[in-house]
Amino acid sequence: MAETLVRSKRSGAHGASHDAKAAVESHRDSGAADELYGIGELCAEFGLTPRALRFYEDKGLLAPRRVNHTRIYTRRDRTRLALIVRSKAIGAPLAEIKTFLDLYGAHGEGRVQQARWLLARTDKAIAAFEAKRAHIDATLAELRVINDTVRRTLGKS
Repeated sequence: MAETLVRSKRSGAHGASHDAKAAVESHRDSGAADELYGIGELCAEFGLTPRALRFYEDKGLLAPRRVNHTRIYTRRDRTRLALIVRSKAIGAPLAEIKTFLDLYGAHGEGRVQQARWLLARTDKAIAAFEAKRAHIDATLAELRVINDTVRRTLGKS
């Protein structure tokens, strides 16, 4: 199988893309479960660009395998990417996402610590959003009073 994963180096983005597909497909053809993904597969699945995945890699959030300079992502990388995308959607900064992912550990030994950290983080976020909502509600009430007053004034004219 190692021989099928090693391909001669090709020039250009198309060659790298082909190498990734070939490496992933050769792994799947060897009877292994669909545990490896090429960069294109993950980009399509999560609606991201290859540049975004490389950025997450540079920040230490993902650590794909390399086959002749081609990134090959594991099931663990895919799961981490799903968590990154979900965390970004709720406004978590990358530093917090990295902390959360790193708590998991190499074999899941940090699941309880990860859950406690997440609980504290979400409690804090919920409190912050509730405070913002209260401020928005108060501002809307004040604007409605002003609006009603102006309407009544204009109606008397």
